[in-house]
Amino acid sequence: MVSLIPSWPYPPSREGYWGHVSSTINWCEEDYYATVYSAEVVNCVTNVLFMYLAYKGLANCYRNKHDTVFFMAYLSYLLIGIGSFLFHSTLKYPMQLLDELSMIYCSCVALYAVISPDLSKTTRPYFLVFVLSLAIFISGYYHFLQTPEFHQICFAIIVAIVAFKNMYTMETKLRPERLVTKGSTTPPYDVKVENWDVKRTGSWTPEGEMLRQGPRGSVDERKTKALKSMWIMVACGLGTIGAGFLLWNLDTMYCSHWRRWRRQVGLPWGMLLEGHAWWHVLTGLAAYYLLTWGVYLRYCLEGRMDEVELVWPSLWTSMPTVEKRDETRF
Repeated sequence: MVSLIPSWPYPPSREGYWGHVSSTINWCEEDYYATVYSAEVVNCVTNVLFMYLAYKGLANCYRNKHDTVFFMAYLSYLLIGIGSFLFHSTLKYPMQLLDELSMIYCSCVALYAVISPDLSKTTRPYFLVFVLSLAIFISGYYHFLQTPEFHQICFAIIVAIVAFKNMYTMETKLRPERLVTKGSTTPPYDVKVENWDVKRTGSWTPEGEMLRQGPRGSVDERKTKALKSMWIMVACGLGTIGAGFLLWNLDTMYCSHWRRWRRQVGLPWGMLLEGHAWWHVLTGLAAYYLLTWGVYLRYCLEGRMDEVELVWPSLWTSMPTVEKRDETRF
């Protein structure tokens, strides 16, 4: 069946324009087989998606005046794409650092974005110093060790903290049924005091259902709808990054098999069997989903959900954006 597919054989590897490889990692894609100007052409080109989605996020932040921290997050996301493009083109150690450390910086920006809203204004500068110190420490220690596993573990831990913190906050502060507890004398999250039944009864009672049937009813419905959309983004983000991680590891563990299969099917079809390239595609999508989730969640937590809408025409053919409603755009 393979012989029936139009293809041409892989050319042999050549001496590259950028000279000898100085990076501590060399991926499974064969070096300089397509052009002398790009060591790993598929791993290089797939970063274009990274850069496009980062630009899309930056343009959205600028157009809608989202929080500056998210503009910085998308900017560091763009730096990942540029760094990875240069690294896979040259396989030089400085470009490897640009690629891998920008992943740490992007995750640290996200860490500050999700933790800082829970801190007082006097505490936030200290946390910012901590995050900056963490990024500097990881950078220096990674350069000292030159062990990719250290970078990968640090990145995974920070991303896990960011994701689980956002999920916990989303459920505890937005899920309507968790905001009102029987016997509570404190108004639920973002409910106006004049709608709170404690003035008449001294605590939450069944009469407090007026909150759901009156002004609060529509708020609860919007929050439930927003939570559903955000959980879909979470599932897309975690699902794609999980699939990418699996393909990346399979590519590493069975490199000799993948190379043999790629040569059997020939070009251009063998390019579809580049596992690390799929890691780029899937993590690029995942990062965009998770950053957009963070933007939308921030508006919901600040009680400004009515100022924006999540625009996502199709789960399969479009990417979500957080847009200001027409009356609040300017």
